[in-house]
Parts: sequence; C-alpha cells; structure tokens
Amino acid sequence: MFKKIEHIGIAVKNLESANSIFSSLSQIGLLKTETVESEGVRTSFFQIGDSKIEFLEATNPDSSIAKYIEKYGEGIHHIAFEVDNVSAELIRLKEQGFELINQVPKDGADNKLIAFLHPKSTNKVLTELCQEKLNN
Repeated sequence: MFKKIEHIGIAVKNLESANSIFSSLSQIGLLKTETVESEGVRTSFFQIGDSKIEFLEATNPDSSIAKYIEKYGEGIHHIAFEVDNVSAELIRLKEQGFELINQVPKDGADNKLIAFLHPKSTNKVLTELCQEKLNN
C-alpha cells in the first residue's frame, strides 16, 4: 500500500543551476546531494513538508537520465511513493498485471530500496516504489 508521495523526480541537464533556480523559486534550502554510481546520476533533494523534490543529472551519456533528457528534454521524470515493503508491493502489483522494470528492489539514493514500474502500465507515468533501508 502506498503511504505517501515520497518525492517527485525531475531530470535536469545541470544540477547546480536547477538547485539555484528551485532554491530561489521555493525559498527552501537544499537538503542534500548524492551520487548514485550504479544509476549514473547525481541527485539533489529539497524537503517540502512530508515529500521531497529530487533533481537528477546524468553523470554519463549511457545513463537512463541522459537518455531521457535526449529524448524528452528536462522535466518531470517520475513520481515516487513510499511503501513499507518494496518486495511485497512488487509481488502484489505484478499479480495485478502491472509491468515491472525491476523484478527485485535495488539500492537508490537517500538511503532507500527502490523499484520502478513501467509507464506502459501506469498511464505513462514512471512510478518508483521506495522503502527506507534498515540500518544494521
């Protein structure tokens, strides 16, 4: 079950420029930046109430963000929902006929386990499931 909108992901060409524009627009300070090598992205987060805005900049031309920007330009890339258990949600959604991009959760930014649903089965909205990683 979805608990809340965790974040909205926005693909950008230049992270520093996007951070500056959003800080000025929202009057909210940058929460943090992070590089996710496995995804080929640098990210930044802004906290707005219980949700966040995530900006994503490609760190290599083969990353999904670089390909997205090449095809569609900058803009909203995905919406992420917080769930209690990503693995259980993937099973539930697959049983309901949703097409999964990730069959199992993987490490993502912001100390999360993540998985994506294909936009073909979600009204053309790339949907991310997020679960806070447990610290051992």
